[in-house]
Amino acid sequence: MSQVLHTPPPRQATVDDDLATLAARHGLAVSGARPSLPEYVRQLWARRHFIVAFSTAKLTSQYSQAKLGQVWQVMTPLLNAAVYYLIFGVLLDSKRDVPDYIPFLVTGVFIWTFTQSSIMSGTRAISGNQGLVRALHFPRAALPISFALQQLQQLLFSMAALVVILLCFGVPIAFSWLLVVPALVLQFTFNAGVSMILARVGAKTPDISQLMPFLLRTWMYLSGVMWSIDRLTRQHDLPHPVIVMLKLNPPAVYIDLMRYALIDSFHAHQLPPHVWAAATGWALIAGVGGFIYFWKAEETYGRG
Repeated sequence: MSQVLHTPPPRQATVDDDLATLAARHGLAVSGARPSLPEYVRQLWARRHFIVAFSTAKLTSQYSQAKLGQVWQVMTPLLNAAVYYLIFGVLLDSKRDVPDYIPFLVTGVFIWTFTQSSIMSGTRAISGNQGLVRALHFPRAALPISFALQQLQQLLFSMAALVVILLCFGVPIAFSWLLVVPALVLQFTFNAGVSMILARVGAKTPDISQLMPFLLRTWMYLSGVMWSIDRLTRQHDLPHPVIVMLKLNPPAVYIDLMRYALIDSFHAHQLPPHVWAAATGWALIAGVGGFIYFWKAEETYGRG
């Protein structure tokens, strides 16, 4: 009786191997895979028109249900400034020894509101737009950047009211007002970077948005919005690390730069040392670091 030798069947490829081979044969790639950093920047730049249009649409719709409409873009920070003036300027007498206290206060409130609103909206940029993230393929960094751009546009609307307040209180127009442009560019870069960091955190932990108002309120009190950091550090014997922390606190740096640019009674000696280097450093650390931190989790957004 002859024996028939059977050749053992070849090892079957795994399902994953089959799918990978099939995808490679037809030039397919993993959906939502993270591109390289240069490619990610290129994709983001290619969608710059979407970023601008999205931020403008969000700004337009923000007060669409209110009867006063876009007037609230200016009224909200002005009302906040009025409350802070009553509490800090009058009751706590923070206006003492601070020349042009109302322009000083309003400038601080407007510039702080820019940072605060950018960070708050950035925290919910991914978690609050899951439908858009899951439906369309685009660089997710476009969302926190567009929200920061929305707040910049709102600040520019508010600046018209700020200019009127400055002129009404006798602050003259000066060439130093041109410093507003580089100061706002640096602050926008910082805001966008922090927004991207918190957008990634908020995508995994949505509850962070409930904690942020308390953290931001504490940060505001440390940033010299309603009081003069320079006067405080001169009149009180504070430890040197505390003085450095207060003066180089990022929002305080940008607020002081704007006050120096706009208010003639706010002099250079009231600025922290190397203020432009500090403002540029914070913008680069937050902007570049936040962008890379956000990019590293690109393929996880919208999943789960």
